[in-house]
Amino acid sequence: MNIVEPTDKNLKLAANLIKKGELVAFPTETVYGLGADGLNPLAVAKIFETKERPSFNPLILHISGVNQIDLIANFENVKINNLIKKFWPGPLTIVVPKKETVPDIVTAGNETVAIRMPNHPVALRLIDLIGNPIAAPSANMFGRLSPTTAEHVYKQLGNKVKLILNGGKCRIGVESTILGVKEDKIFLLRPGGISKEEIESVIGKLDNREEQLKSPDSPGQLPYHYAPRIPIKFLDRNSVNETEWKSAGVLLFKKSGLGKKFKVAKTLSPDGNLREAAANLFNCLHDLEKENINKIFVEPVPETGLGVAIMDRLKKAVNKYL
Repeated sequence: MNIVEPTDKNLKLAANLIKKGELVAFPTETVYGLGADGLNPLAVAKIFETKERPSFNPLILHISGVNQIDLIANFENVKINNLIKKFWPGPLTIVVPKKETVPDIVTAGNETVAIRMPNHPVALRLIDLIGNPIAAPSANMFGRLSPTTAEHVYKQLGNKVKLILNGGKCRIGVESTILGVKEDKIFLLRPGGISKEEIESVIGKLDNREEQLKSPDSPGQLPYHYAPRIPIKFLDRNSVNETEWKSAGVLLFKKSGLGKKFKVAKTLSPDGNLREAAANLFNCLHDLEKENINKIFVEPVPETGLGVAIMDRLKKAVNKYL
């Protein structure tokens, strides 16, 4: 197994592999990323090949300091600068006009690039050692469950990745919030680890996106994604079919006696805490995927705060099986 601890020696090994054009999986506070040198188009192409990810789906460039923005992007926006000061490093991605240094394969040919500064010491040290931004989607097969442990990465990618740096369980557990920027307007492209309410407390109300693009300009905009291998659907207590439940698993939002009616039950947060629920989301789905069940039922969570991001992931998982 190619999982190693993030010692200084192993971090330097990982950085050298990426500099040579290889792929390395590494932890962030959101999910594990599958990293390549973000300015090397041949290395970035390996990400798409390894994940079986469609080439029209852009990647995020991860940086370790705001000084690296000047290398890859060109924008002036006071509101975005205020968000960077507040939330970086952290689970916030901005989509801004790119510079020619960014390969077209990273942006899927778009004139914008997605940028984030992860809040994890292993990720930041790795980027520093490389000296270039790291292009990194989640370290999983395309459309499957995002990985929140090194073991999740190995389960899906195995030896397709040269090295997996083990940073333990991801603290936040859902991907970053993505904001698009067009002139003086800022709009939400994907809900994630920072809630809309937190963002609006800094810059005021977000704008509505006016145009619908033919292809995505950031990750997370496809209609289905994040799906387990077992069919998944929302739990509707009004249409009770307990015979079906006995051979199925259930993912509950909080502690409930309802779990006893299913073959297997997992709970996101016993007390109904949305932050804890987000951190446990993919981990619980990975655990259910291992069980001998024929379906996963999932209880909806309140769509407030981080609940919006959780429901975004669940809806896209359910959409795959509709």
